[in-house]
Parts: sequence; C-alpha cells; structure tokens
Amino acid sequence: MADNVSPLAPKGFPALPVIAGVELASAACGIRYKGRTDLMVALLDPGTTIAGVFTRSLTPGAPVDWCRKALPRGKARAIVVNSGNANVFTGKVGRQAAEATAKAAAKLLGCDAREVYISSTGVIGEQLPVEKLLAGLPGAFKKVAPEAWPEAAAAIMTTDTFPKGATKTATIDGVTVTINGFAKGSGMIAPDMATMLGYVFTDATLPAKVLQELLTKTNERAFNCITVDGDTSTSDTVLLCATGKAKHKRVAKASDPRLKDFRRALDAVLIDLAQQIVRDGEGAQKFVSVRVTGAATAKAARKIGMSIGNSPLVKTALAAGDANWGRIVMAVGKAGEKADRDRLAISVGGVRIAEKGGAVVGYDETPVAKHMAGQDIVIEVDIGIGKGKAEIWTCDLTHRYIDINGSYRS
Repeated sequence: MADNVSPLAPKGFPALPVIAGVELASAACGIRYKGRTDLMVALLDPGTTIAGVFTRSLTPGAPVDWCRKALPRGKARAIVVNSGNANVFTGKVGRQAAEATAKAAAKLLGCDAREVYISSTGVIGEQLPVEKLLAGLPGAFKKVAPEAWPEAAAAIMTTDTFPKGATKTATIDGVTVTINGFAKGSGMIAPDMATMLGYVFTDATLPAKVLQELLTKTNERAFNCITVDGDTSTSDTVLLCATGKAKHKRVAKASDPRLKDFRRALDAVLIDLAQQIVRDGEGAQKFVSVRVTGAATAKAARKIGMSIGNSPLVKTALAAGDANWGRIVMAVGKAGEKADRDRLAISVGGVRIAEKGGAVVGYDETPVAKHMAGQDIVIEVDIGIGKGKAEIWTCDLTHRYIDINGSYRS
C-alpha cells in the first residue's frame, strides 16, 4: 500500500450497507507485508449463486484455474483472497496451495471445497507461504461481520493507494435490492475480460446462468474499458454473488424487462469501480476519458480508444499538459481498424483541434492547454465512417510509475 494517496482518489470509502447473507473479515498473516492486513474472507449463506469472469492471459495463476473449475457449479459459500503474493508461475506447489486454501475454508464452513473461491494478488513467481494463510483463516472466520466492507477492501490492496468500493440499489418487481462491490488494482492494468480483482454482492434472487450473462455484458462496458499501462494481469478475476435474500419473483432470463433497473445499477457499480482503479493508476495525476464515435463498429471504437489510452506518447503528453494532438492521430492510425485520415476529427476539452486532414483553421491552443493542465481530461475522436462508439478510461504516465515498478519486489 502506497504512503501517498492518489490525487485523483475519491474523498473517502463509501458507506456500503449490509447485504443479507454476506459477512466479511480481514486478517494480517504476514504473507509479504508488515503492519497491515493481507487476507480477506467473505462468507456467504447457503443458496448463494455466483458468476465470474477471468483473465485471458495464457499464464494464469493457480487461483484462477481453481475458480474456473468451480464456476460451473454456480454455487458459493466463501471467497478467500490474499495480497502480497500472486501464486502465479509456481507449478505444482502453487496448485497445491490453492487447493489447500479452499479445503481449509470448506472444512471451517462445512461445505464442499468447490464452493470456495480463491484469489491471490502480488508478486509473480514466488511460492505462496500458504502455511501463514492457513494459520490466519480460523481467526478471520470467527470475526466476520456484515458491515466489514472497508476492512475487506483494504486487505486485498497491493500498490493501491486507497480502497475501492461502490454501492447502488435497484428494484425488481417493486422489491428493493442492493448491490455492493469492492476492487483492487493500480498497475498491470489492461483487462482482457475483467480486472485485477473485483468482488460484487447482491441480495437479489438470481440463478447463476442469469448472473453470468449479466456480468459478462456489464464487464464489457466497465472493466474491459480501462487501461493504466497496457499490461494484462495473470490474476484478473471478477466474481458476482447473489444471496437470494430479497423476496422478489423468480427471474429466469437476463433479458427479462424486470431486470432493467438491476442492469442499470450493476453497470453503475462496475463502472464506478473500474474508474476508481484508473484514478489509482500507479503514479497517475490525471484521469482521462477517451470517447470514440463514428467507427465502423462498437468493437472497433473500443480498440481505437484503447490504442489511444495505451500509447506511451499520448500518456506522457497528458502528463506534461502538452496538447500534442499528432500523437492521437498516430494512435488512431496504428489501431488496425478502419479509419479515413480526411474524415477524422479530434477535440480535447470540447475544443475542436483537427478535422478534414489537418488542424482547424484559426485553432487556438490556449483553452486546450488550460484543460490539459487539469486533473480530468476529455479526448473526443470522431472517426467519421460509421456508427460505432465507445468510451474508455485511462490515466497519464509519469515518472512515479517507473519509481513504483522499479522497486516493486524490494
């Protein structure tokens, strides 16, 4: 956990209400960090359904493999997360550590080990000191509480400078349901399915199949639209759990019109968490929204947006407040999606900079430079060839990023 909180951080952790069927706790196991918690447990009532999305990295961690195998059951009784060690590229010993964790938690709960989901985050390639984790589990299980959301969010942090939480309510058949979520992430952020680590809970009564479809679609609009440094983590996991404590009528399909408000609230929670991760990007000083319109397809628009958001040249210009729009043109051109130089239009902070193959006649850089000196930057790019649109979120690239990652293991 960094000492200095990001200048883009929210004012504080939000007040997350109790969700029936969810209890949480944290513990300090000394896995890597000293003087802070590094273990999170979430205990879930029987009957809780679950959905998940995971990294598409071809070098995933043992916890990701464990969760993937457990997910088809669609049931969950516990989530166990450690920070400080990713349990990635640790071979047979790493797989055994993941299994031992799930079995130990299952024994404490009296459930099947495949109803326990686990995640690990931190240094890659070092063996997880699983004995420390296992020693901390019983104490954590004994002190779970329904209101321990801030403690849970803090325990899963690595280089994060602040814990990330979000909450919304919705109605299903006139019954109010709540959605709470928390996440971690600061560096190695370019999700290729989900994000770093994220855990979302609701008291809605929804089958696992419905949850999965909802999460997959919402994720495309949230965690799959952010980037800090262009690197996809080996441990990316997002889990969505529904305890079924809200007594509304059964919902059998994700497309059911009765879920319209729930979908809105789920979108809001995941997008909020995703944007907080960008606001905590390692060394970030500026939060950047890249809005792409007029692309051939929505998929193409997002790819172009990510090309802009991942460009080191664009990101360093943002850090310096340099209105170098030529770098944006470059990033559009290298994206590999259909584009026409002479139809391209670029605006920054609402000021049109370039169009029709060149700079706008009489363009005055003064208001643009003033906008780029701020903390919230908006870049708008109209490709001019279709109806595809997307918005992605990124941050600037500062020397602090190098400082953090150059000494990450020391």
